[in-house]
Amino acid sequence: MCDEQDVARWAEGGWNRRQFTVSGAMAALAACSPARKPEGGVTEAQVTPISEDITLPTTDGEMDAVFIHPTVGDYPAVILWPDVAGSREVFRLMARRLTMEGYAVLVVNPYYRDAKAPVFAKFSEWMTPAGRDRTAPMRDALTPEAIMSDAKAVISWLDTQDSVDTMKGGGTIGFCMGGPFTVFTAAAVPGRIRAAASFHGGGLVSDDPMSPHRLLEKTQAGYLFAIARNDDKRDPAAKTTLHEYAEQAAISAEIEVYPADHGWTVADSPSYDKVQAERAWGRMLSLFEETL
Repeated sequence: MCDEQDVARWAEGGWNRRQFTVSGAMAALAACSPARKPEGGVTEAQVTPISEDITLPTTDGEMDAVFIHPTVGDYPAVILWPDVAGSREVFRLMARRLTMEGYAVLVVNPYYRDAKAPVFAKFSEWMTPAGRDRTAPMRDALTPEAIMSDAKAVISWLDTQDSVDTMKGGGTIGFCMGGPFTVFTAAAVPGRIRAAASFHGGGLVSDDPMSPHRLLEKTQAGYLFAIARNDDKRDPAAKTTLHEYAEQAAISAEIEVYPADHGWTVADSPSYDKVQAERAWGRMLSLFEETL
């Protein structure tokens, strides 16, 4: 999970808010690989994504989200959990790219209990003292139980959509704070979630009874845990614990420490590393192709 130590690590890389711009990285994300055509001979033109701003009911109110899906056909559903700065344009771009691979993607606003998205337009706004202070109480509400409840509501909504193929398993991806949310999601609806990818997720292993590693046995998903090298340096035992619990649960889990720092997969993060981000993206697509 992003915290003061993460901010310090980004600063160690020589970045500051004046120097850091995202235009190049955002352009790189938008330059997607060719679309994977859906079955049945549908053309690429028909896969052009539709983006809808929606709200869906939860036990705690109304969640705002962005639903991006192909124009025709039905596809496996994927839930995208943003990082600590929340749902914003960079995640819409990721969802659009994933949609072009043949998935129906919902980008959720985890902070919906307190504010509508975007809470921040770009990551650098969260990095300010005011930005981190703003999200502190919002993050307190994001308990494992709350996320699991939200996941059930999200899946219930997705399964009513014509563009979602309910006969195929669903997936979930999460970044930073959203990394552990992928495990909570898989544990909340094990009959639906078959693939989960955590990118530099924080808090995957802890002493909490609801720690994600302890919940793996309650899931039926295959996993990708893409770990940042500086997160691994801070907690080198976490990857071993994830391996052990995945084996005990008899589930498939690809666990790798990447040669990149926390936040490297998100294009508006100062740690963004295009080469390693593309490699992690490719491993996620492989997981989805094998399981969904």
